[in-house]
Amino acid sequence: MSNRDTFKYHLKQGNKIIQSGITDDLERREQEHQRKHPTAHIKQVGRKTTEDGARDWEDNQSKGTPPGGN
Repeated sequence: MSNRDTFKYHLKQGNKIIQSGITDDLERREQEHQRKHPTAHIKQVGRKTTEDGARDWEDNQSKGTPPGGN
């Protein structure tokens, strides 16, 4: 059984989603993004999930496929 240790997130600037991604550390990832987008913030999507589940979600985001539950 895989651990549920991966977060899904949207990087937002104001109300606009500028990127979607996955990470195991939301605070660290937000700091990394803020180097390029100083006013952006991360909004967690759903609960922590398995890395495989998060990667599937991320692939669907990049293809524009509606998520099967966030």
